[in-house]
Amino acid sequence: MEQRKRKQRGVSVRLIRCNRSRNFHVKSGDLTSMEDKRRRARVQGVWSGPPRSTQRPDTQPLASKSQTWNKEQSSLDKNFVYRDPAEVNRRVPDPRVINSAGTFEISSSPAGVSRLRLFPSFIDPREANWMFDQLRREIPWSQKTNMGPDGPYQQPRLTCWYGEVPYTYSRSTLQANSHWHPLLTMLKDHIEEVTGYTFNSLLCNLYRNDKDSIDWHSDDEAALGINPVIASLSLGETRHFQMRRKPLPEDHGDFTYVERVHVPLDHGTLLLMEGATQEDWQHRVPKEYHDRKPRINLTFRTMYPGTTS
Repeated sequence: MEQRKRKQRGVSVRLIRCNRSRNFHVKSGDLTSMEDKRRRARVQGVWSGPPRSTQRPDTQPLASKSQTWNKEQSSLDKNFVYRDPAEVNRRVPDPRVINSAGTFEISSSPAGVSRLRLFPSFIDPREANWMFDQLRREIPWSQKTNMGPDGPYQQPRLTCWYGEVPYTYSRSTLQANSHWHPLLTMLKDHIEEVTGYTFNSLLCNLYRNDKDSIDWHSDDEAALGINPVIASLSLGETRHFQMRRKPLPEDHGDFTYVERVHVPLDHGTLLLMEGATQEDWQHRVPKEYHDRKPRINLTFRTMYPGTTS
């Protein structure tokens, strides 16, 4: 027994010496490998991989980036130039006011020149007073019924027609009337002498108050011919005669930006519309928001028999 125990001790001593010898001869590279394993194992138990640099070779420090951005911004500030937008908003034009004697060309187009001639005090005010009173009493005024999109309606004024042929507008007809009042014949002759034109027809309008009016229209019926001349004589209260140019085809009927003309028509004033005025322009006498006394408007024109209005 004692001998067996000695043999076992000898084996153990030799094994210990052998292990120590092996440990002593471990290569330095193996030690480094073991150290790397320990360091990677300490990163929260997750395999961290080999140590890497915290800065990428293609990046630059924050301070350098800031300096570069400031330089670029400064360059942009120096090069910035304000330019107006390519498309400029259209402006609604102010109306042109004509209130003095003279001849005024208000537009030109392929249809011709649109021209107005204004004669203030064409009739002396004292004579115009009694003419107004007589015509208001003696002309057979009536209220015409027109046809609109929604059916028949009474026009907001009184009218009377003089001429050898009937006159149709707004889808209703005024019958021929050759029984001219003597005062109207005298006025027609006087206007023809001054203007050089001749007329054979007359539409009389009586605006009884500020509520009476006539809407936008042109005197361009076929029976009036091409580029008709209209002579308009005003008696009584001053009313504002407004005109607007017809829009170009590309405006698709939009009158927002068209040219406009305003003419205050005083007692005894004659307005002559010539050339392409009826072709290129519309006119009206609008309702007003202040009390207005009666006004008579005499519009002399030439009708051509055998044509349809």
